[in-house]
Amino acid sequence: MDLQLKNKVAIITGASRGIGRSIAQTLSAEGMNLVIAARSRELLDEVAKSCDSEVIPVALDLRDEASPQQLIKIAADHFGRIDVLVNNAGATKRGDFLELTEADWKDGFDLKFFSAVRCTRAAWPHLKANKGSVVNIVGIGGRTGNAEFSIGGSVNAAMLNLTKVLADRGVTDGIRVNAINPGSIATDRLQTRLKTFATENNIPIAEAAKEMALKQGIGRFGTPEEIARVVTFMASPAAEYCQGSVVDVDGGQTRTL
Repeated sequence: MDLQLKNKVAIITGASRGIGRSIAQTLSAEGMNLVIAARSRELLDEVAKSCDSEVIPVALDLRDEASPQQLIKIAADHFGRIDVLVNNAGATKRGDFLELTEADWKDGFDLKFFSAVRCTRAAWPHLKANKGSVVNIVGIGGRTGNAEFSIGGSVNAAMLNLTKVLADRGVTDGIRVNAINPGSIATDRLQTRLKTFATENNIPIAEAAKEMALKQGIGRFGTPEEIARVVTFMASPAAEYCQGSVVDVDGGQTRTL
């Protein structure tokens, strides 16, 4: 299927590894030119080399208030247009609610929620001019609370509401805004948790993966590529009637309505 993305321009935050890296590679394979952002220039350069289209790596810290505006300006100045914004940046600290610090909470909201707010606000005029789209990578923790994921769950819930708010505004301005909720995806962060679980239970990694998946009520963990394919569809004109949609890509882990 031709998703009509060739020669269009996408910005992807948190693109140096995991889901963001796969999103960059998949959108590039569809012929999109990219601006990819993260803190590590070395990792971004590796992603750029793995892509098929023109890719501009931008190393910056999106927790800094000025960075989102800088990122959008680089994209607009270089390519002259912005068609898609993928807000993917942000990892939040897990742990006991009573032990998480003010700094932990601030870091979680700054990197994921406020960077998405600022990037979207700066990109909005360009997206409006091109009838573009925003795809927010959120997470199922925003719908189902977990005692060990209080920061991430709160940030994700805010991201889901932001998606609905921006989608409402997007109806007027011709910008589609949607969200994707990944479940347990086999990224570096999950591999770290698997190793810890395997060590604590004195079992092989493969067995640990099966047991952890079973505890979550799923058959297996997902892959970054599976999230990237859904992002590509949601970013394309093929999904033009999706507005404010929240798509759970979690292997059936979320069982609530």
